[in-house]
Amino acid sequence: MKILADTHTHTIASTHAYSTVAEMARAAHDAGLEAIAVTDHGMMLPDAPHSWHFHNLKNIPREICGVKILYGIEANILDPDGNIDPLEDEIYKKLDIVNASIHSPCYAAERGGDHTGAYLNIVNDPRVDIICHSGTAAYPYDYERIIKLAGENNKLIEINNHSFAVRKSSIPNCRRIAELCKEHGTGIVVTSDAHISFDLGDYGHALNMLEELDFPEELIINRSFKSLSEFFEAKGKPFFGWHM
Repeated sequence: MKILADTHTHTIASTHAYSTVAEMARAAHDAGLEAIAVTDHGMMLPDAPHSWHFHNLKNIPREICGVKILYGIEANILDPDGNIDPLEDEIYKKLDIVNASIHSPCYAAERGGDHTGAYLNIVNDPRVDIICHSGTAAYPYDYERIIKLAGENNKLIEINNHSFAVRKSSIPNCRRIAELCKEHGTGIVVTSDAHISFDLGDYGHALNMLEELDFPEELIINRSFKSLSEFFEAKGKPFFGWHM
């Protein structure tokens, strides 16, 4: 099983990441990838880029070193109402990939408890494409309800390989999430969440788990650029084109 289109990567625009777009593209080429999404953090995270970064993504070439470059954002889920970074709707609509994630520094809710309400609003938000690293143990939610609804609403669920290294307490939740995606036929993406070029193409922990679950390959939407683009085209979202 291969992953050829990584929908979650970071560049030096997020200052806790360490590679340029060009370095990421070169590493993606060397790893045999067809496409990567540049999804730096939304503005409300303390070290995130200014909103101008997202306005100006159109200046990045659509192909570097033979690798297709997707324009994106990892939007922050800001509160239990499921609000995300206040970027203009017209920019959200132009981005190829809109990820949504909880990050403690900008999430206005305490750890623990039930965070289903936030994810319920996210899964109903037309701007959001992918729910990312949601197995985080500090922010549990009704996995069955949200994952079933995600499939019904053409949202994808991320299985984040980086979580196996930096969010180890979330691993059992990630497994449960994957099981429910299989049960309900909800599409997933498998990502590196790379913060440096050397991590691109590394999906080993996530893929090993999916193989143990006999997870259907057809539900892994980013297995190729073709499968990813077909998914977005089927849901009626313009893909891989900045429309001014």
